[in-house]
Amino acid sequence: MKAALENYHARMQRVLDHIDQHLDDDLGLEALSGVAAFSKYHFHRQFMSTFGLSVHRYVQLARMKRASHRLAYMDAQSVTDVAMDAGYDAPDAFARAFRQRFGQSPSSFRKSPEWESWFAALGPLDNARSKLMQKSFTTDDVMIRNVAPTPVAIMEHRGDPVMIGATIQRFIAWRKAASLHPKTSPTFTVWRSERRPASPADYSMDLCAGTDQPIEANGEQIKAGEIPGGRCAVLRVVGNTDNLEPAALYLYRDWLPASGEEARDFPIYCQRLSFFPEVPEHEAVAELFLPLK
Repeated sequence: MKAALENYHARMQRVLDHIDQHLDDDLGLEALSGVAAFSKYHFHRQFMSTFGLSVHRYVQLARMKRASHRLAYMDAQSVTDVAMDAGYDAPDAFARAFRQRFGQSPSSFRKSPEWESWFAALGPLDNARSKLMQKSFTTDDVMIRNVAPTPVAIMEHRGDPVMIGATIQRFIAWRKAASLHPKTSPTFTVWRSERRPASPADYSMDLCAGTDQPIEANGEQIKAGEIPGGRCAVLRVVGNTDNLEPAALYLYRDWLPASGEEARDFPIYCQRLSFFPEVPEHEAVAELFLPLK
């Protein structure tokens, strides 16, 4: 029974990966049931029972998520181009669908996203993805690495995590102005609080860009800092890098007690090696670092 269930979940995971990689293609029932090797007459019910969403709604939300990321974080792409990439023949049809989903027009969202509404609208998609994408880690997935110290520019996020998108927008705009491209300047996230503190106002994290150059604030609250060197337990996560909590829990709850190691006095952090929507969501890569004594 366990092997059969694992096979079933693997086939469903294959469907999610296919959707991620082919958002511009035909993603109807017949095509997706073929990817899973299930009968097209039953696949829609199987998908719904597994993920809590219809195939059609899942695909719509996945396309809208990519479109919203491109609007918020990739200002070189026009609204019309984003609409075409989302599978709409005309910007007006895309604008209506976008407004219905997020409560804003695409142009308004690009200028000033209402992140709370965006977060709520995409909740069902994130819940669906988490049902199968919570990977089980083993000790073989963890390596101990000696890390060199990295000077960084830091933009702090303090307060409700729902508003992280706004901080990311400002961080990307500042990096562009400072000519710190992610391909040449490593990207780090440092968590200074729990993922879900008792009060959202207590949430605390730092967005960091590696640089040894003098830092110009350009109107932003930017400060110089350092990711310290030393020994770290490193766990690589591929896919669903929006939520690294399962990986962090594995390091703290399972790996650390069994390893005999002790954590060093610096927060857990990650380096983001590839980003959605520049790559399909299941191909995004992050490495989680737990500093050790």
